[in-house]
Amino acid sequence: MDSKIVMCFDFGTQKIGIAVGQAITKSANPIAIIKAKNGVPDWSVIKNLIAEWKPALLVVGLPLNMDGTESDMSRLSMKFARKLHGRFEVPYEMMDERLTSFEARSDGRIEREAIDDIAAKLILESYLRR
Repeated sequence: MDSKIVMCFDFGTQKIGIAVGQAITKSANPIAIIKAKNGVPDWSVIKNLIAEWKPALLVVGLPLNMDGTESDMSRLSMKFARKLHGRFEVPYEMMDERLTSFEARSDGRIEREAIDDIAAKLILESYLRR
């Protein structure tokens, strides 16, 4: 994957955080929070972001239970990932996202309610560093 761009999604039924990063630097930046209705995003916004950033890989956060088992949200995230792949034909991988929202909220520099894009950044950085 070397220096190729990777785009990450922190899927939620009401909001989806998005971040981009590079494998070579192992760093990521939050780029957007988009609204979703019952887990369905405005696909045109995602299409435009993918066209702009041209990611070689999509990473989707996988919200597992603390014991590692799947939840209803895990299944929704996997369904979202499959839809991303089907629509945009970009390969994807799932990444365990346990505690990333907690970590995003506990970051003293973050003084806002919407943390979904920060969570996506943390998921992606974890993915790039593994």
